[in-house]
Amino acid sequence: MTRRVLIAEFMHETNTFSVQLTGEEAFQAHGVYLGNEIPQAFRSSRTSMGAAFEAADRFGWNLVHPLVTGANPSGRVTDSAFELFAGHILNACDGVDGVLLHLHGAMATESSDDGEGELLARLRKRLGADIPIVAVLDLHATLTQMMADNANALISYRTYPHIDQYERTWQAAELLERAMAGEIRPRVAVARRPILYALDGGRTTSPPFKELLRRGDAIEAAGDALVVSVQAGFSSADVHDIGPSVAVTADDRGRAQAIAEELMDYAWEQRRFSSISFTPLAEAMARAKAGEELGGKPLLMSDYSDNPGSGAYGDATNLLRAVLAAKLRNVGFHAICDPQAALAAQAAGVGKTVRLALGGKVDPSTGGGPLELDAHVVALTDGRFICYGPMAGGVWRNYGLSALLRVDDVEIIVITHNGQATDLAQFTSLGVDPTRKSTLIVKSMQHFRAAFEPVAREVLEVDTGALSTRNFKERPYRNVRRPIFPLDDI
Repeated sequence: MTRRVLIAEFMHETNTFSVQLTGEEAFQAHGVYLGNEIPQAFRSSRTSMGAAFEAADRFGWNLVHPLVTGANPSGRVTDSAFELFAGHILNACDGVDGVLLHLHGAMATESSDDGEGELLARLRKRLGADIPIVAVLDLHATLTQMMADNANALISYRTYPHIDQYERTWQAAELLERAMAGEIRPRVAVARRPILYALDGGRTTSPPFKELLRRGDAIEAAGDALVVSVQAGFSSADVHDIGPSVAVTADDRGRAQAIAEELMDYAWEQRRFSSISFTPLAEAMARAKAGEELGGKPLLMSDYSDNPGSGAYGDATNLLRAVLAAKLRNVGFHAICDPQAALAAQAAGVGKTVRLALGGKVDPSTGGGPLELDAHVVALTDGRFICYGPMAGGVWRNYGLSALLRVDDVEIIVITHNGQATDLAQFTSLGVDPTRKSTLIVKSMQHFRAAFEPVAREVLEVDTGALSTRNFKERPYRNVRRPIFPLDDI
């Protein structure tokens, strides 16, 4: 029997504190693939969709693939954009035997705090109770009861940096095949505690998360559950269901709930653990200066709080201002998101000097206002290149019009479409060899480590007070359930 299976990807991690709404144009900038455009773009890639195509070949599925899209983390998705892209999926689901989705799990729209729950509920209503729906989620999903009630399995990444989307989608496909064959009738149970942020922000290399993954492996190996997924949650969202969770997929939902609750008890016990430590900005500059004569691998500095991967604006200037004031030499900086500055560099032309106000334009109160600079235009590109690192290797990226500017001995990459540093090609595509810099600076919390940590001698993290600062008590949370750790003393 040939089964008809719908596969699709619709991704967004929503920072509800951002002033920037996420409309259709943001998804278009990241990439919107429809229908027959999808196989050519994703077959033979080590991506979620690449795994889905391989599974279809193995199991003999007849695929329906209406949509692959996502946008860089930012503010709430507009209702019009959500309806457009959800509509592509919903309008393609009639007559299918199963559904395999790649979602983030922390999407909020203008009218809903639970975009994925809304999508899954609509799918369930359209398909009925008997068609299995399996979704692969980001490790930072805010997993809700509505999501659990309307999916047969929810499978989250197990790595941060996230380099296992391919493996998790294969796991999801194998489970979907069994469900369609009637071997299993899985359901999802979810547990949480009054925690806003814990589990080391999802760092899968630190003790609490490693222990939960170990316990989950043992539970799966014993046959007590089909899947155990641990989610760190997404703290940059003012939503009721914020925080870490455990989702357990099994035929017996009652047993699954008991397992999930027991694992969340451990997460509660470990809620105060943190391996993250920030280096004061002055000390970071001094250490970078002292290392300029060492040669060898560069010092790597992470601008944690202006991480575009958590919805920060990517245009904060406090760190760049400190670098220039310290007169650091041989520095590579990725990146300042500033479409106006990129256009000004293009108008001046390669080899020219341009006077511009760089960065700090979206909200100068978070992370620093614009820097008035005279910059030498070193290179210009259209911002498109193929990644070659552990995250999304073989996949095209598009950062829009991009410029390499040199100020003193600091080479600054300026991009039009926001995005964190996850691949060395973000430097090399503009002619910069990151391995030969004395200091490399990236705007990212953790994902940078997969590609950049191997080429660095040391990693420093700094919090420059931008939108994704770790100072949770300074954020205007209003909708999260209370009391909740660490906002309250519980």
